[in-house]
Amino acid sequence: MDALDRLPTIFAVNSLRYVIPASIAFAVFWLWKWDAFAHRRIQKRRPSNKALRREIRYSISTAIIFSAVGLATFHLGRAGYLRVYDDVGTYGWLYFAASIVLAILIHDAYFYWTHRAMHHPRMFRFHRAHHLSTSPSPWAAYAFGPLEALISALVIPVILLVVPMHDGAVFAFLVYMILMNVVGHLGIELYPRWFASSRWTSWYSTSTHHNLHHRDFEGNYGLYFTWWDRLLGTQHAEYRQTFTTVTTRAML
Repeated sequence: MDALDRLPTIFAVNSLRYVIPASIAFAVFWLWKWDAFAHRRIQKRRPSNKALRREIRYSISTAIIFSAVGLATFHLGRAGYLRVYDDVGTYGWLYFAASIVLAILIHDAYFYWTHRAMHHPRMFRFHRAHHLSTSPSPWAAYAFGPLEALISALVIPVILLVVPMHDGAVFAFLVYMILMNVVGHLGIELYPRWFASSRWTSWYSTSTHHNLHHRDFEGNYGLYFTWWDRLLGTQHAEYRQTFTTVTTRAML
């Protein structure tokens, strides 16, 4: 089989992995249920149609880059350079689930440090495309410039260098990744009012957490969790207050 034969399939999977959750979130929360969630909007300003088209254009290029890295990852795995396996019995179901959790933890650390690095003045030009969405929509989940898309995609082979993962576990991790990414860019807060202050849940990121990063271009560099920001003093000073304000507004 030619090395490129799988590229159309990988591109289709990458595109659908983005299009399905982003379009559902946009249709439900921005079109069909927009008025119902008006009191939960994090920012009053809604992005223009031009901004939405820009997010989709960048996302198409990201899907192409993700697919190229996915193809390389597939062949490196089959060649034995990456730790991918196809028999669940090799490690068992408990490890199958644990490997997904490990991948999430590694990705969160990887994202925090690469994201924070791209906010350095000398590096920000590579991250600028994503920050054109100052009031993001679900379509911004993939809206990266080419280099940032490449850096984002490389987390998969990095994880597979150290964590053996079943093909199904990798797919589950990728689904979790895009779902949390869409939630982060939703522009509407879904979690209950106590979520950001409870010791049981405050370590988990929210749509407000990432939205403030888009609005103010600093702080809240984490992806799934808030602990890196809290530990290193980069959590937005207005995060909890903004979350409380958004989640306690009366329904219009």
